[in-house]
Amino acid sequence: MTGSTDVPHAGARRERRAAHPATAGGRTRVRATAPLAAVAAVFTLAQLLLLGPGTGLGWDETVYVSQVAAHAPASFFSAPRARGVSLLVAPVAAWSSSTVLLRIYLAVLSGLALYLALRVWRSLFPVRVLALAGALFASLWVTLFYGPQAMPNYWVAVGALTAVGCFLRAGAGGAGTDRAALAGVAGSAALMAWMRPTDAVWAALPLLVLGAGRRHRRALLVLLTGLAAGAAEWVIEAYTRYGGLARRLADGSAIQGGLGWHLAVVDQLRSLGGRTLCRPCTGGPPHPALTVWWFVLPLLAALGLAVAVRARRTAATALPLACAATAAFPYLFLIGYAAPRFLLPAYALLAVPVADALVHLMTAPRPSRRPVVVTLVCAGLAAHLAVQLAVLVHTAGNTAAAHRAWSRTAAELHRRGVRPPCLVTGEEALPVAYQAGCSSAATTGPNANATGDGIARTARRTPVATLVPAGASPPGYARAWTSVPLGGVRLYYVVPGPRG
Repeated sequence: MTGSTDVPHAGARRERRAAHPATAGGRTRVRATAPLAAVAAVFTLAQLLLLGPGTGLGWDETVYVSQVAAHAPASFFSAPRARGVSLLVAPVAAWSSSTVLLRIYLAVLSGLALYLALRVWRSLFPVRVLALAGALFASLWVTLFYGPQAMPNYWVAVGALTAVGCFLRAGAGGAGTDRAALAGVAGSAALMAWMRPTDAVWAALPLLVLGAGRRHRRALLVLLTGLAAGAAEWVIEAYTRYGGLARRLADGSAIQGGLGWHLAVVDQLRSLGGRTLCRPCTGGPPHPALTVWWFVLPLLAALGLAVAVRARRTAATALPLACAATAAFPYLFLIGYAAPRFLLPAYALLAVPVADALVHLMTAPRPSRRPVVVTLVCAGLAAHLAVQLAVLVHTAGNTAAAHRAWSRTAAELHRRGVRPPCLVTGEEALPVAYQAGCSSAATTGPNANATGDGIARTARRTPVATLVPAGASPPGYARAWTSVPLGGVRLYYVVPGPRG
């Protein structure tokens, strides 16, 4: 990696000089950050207006929220998961079961986090570049979809963006110390590790390598401290619940199908059409109109790097690109399935170099050609936005339909006497159990936490329901239970004792 963080963007230097007059310092600072605040505000409103705060909790969300929710038992917490999301939602979920309130809380919090992450980069790039970067990242359907969700990937993304920006600022201080930047490195590293420790290490890998140099050793120490603080609970829990750190990592790998060499690039491509989980990832790729932006993204990133090299400010562009590459690597080459949310950290880190490239395209041509180039770039961005919104609406509709089906199943369980305390197993058991206020159990798969004999014993004293795909045979313990068809599944249930 070449270049120096001592050479900020020329536009950023001009903006700092403009902020010096004391008489207008406060107003200048407000004007300088207003575009970033506007992007964050629009991002927050778009989440609430396009998705609707009443959308129910998804499968993984119920796992995280149930750990702190008062109205439902905690779901099985598998080895790869970390408790950062559970703690993030605790201020709301610990006392209220309102999904609307939780969605509003997360939407506002995600918008604030985006603003703070972009603000960190003000001394490195002009505000117009940062505002465009924020708009590019925030307008992706996957960012809008997961911003208000109780999921870790968005928070790893904004943490990575903040960490890289603060690391660059800390290294640009020369003999001085940017205490705010160092605090930002520690806090953002802790946030990433708090949410997903393994993702945090992959995203921070170039920072760890660069930090080995003399110039960045203080930042490296702070980065390591932040990562350790964020991952401490996960590591401690590995020894108290999973048989040690190595065992937890091995169990996490097994749950994800065995980490190793898997070419998941095509799987990620298939997921761009709105498949929130592509496992198994079969079928053809979506229409080219939905995926063309994915192929343009690395080209614009390369252009951004070329622009930075010519301007002799390489580090501020090369470092986020390197972190984006390492953050994406395990999900493109080491895992046998795909979900678009996995690449959110990479998209966030790519946003700044890509935005810089787009601004260069619109400002570099000679004045006679500039209107044509600006028109073409704006038309491309408008088409990109239309595609992202179309995929978002489609995905949100499918997700809402699944959540309504879970709600109907939970209501039917209550109608038939399967009420708390109760247990639900089988097809879609985890989200249905959460909505019904029951515990959930599985005898196979990544959430296996029970045996058939154990479930049969529970059924002698507690209402138990099993959801079986239509046409499939029920498990042995449920064959004698009452059964009724229920949508695409068949419900087998027993209500022992006086309630039976």
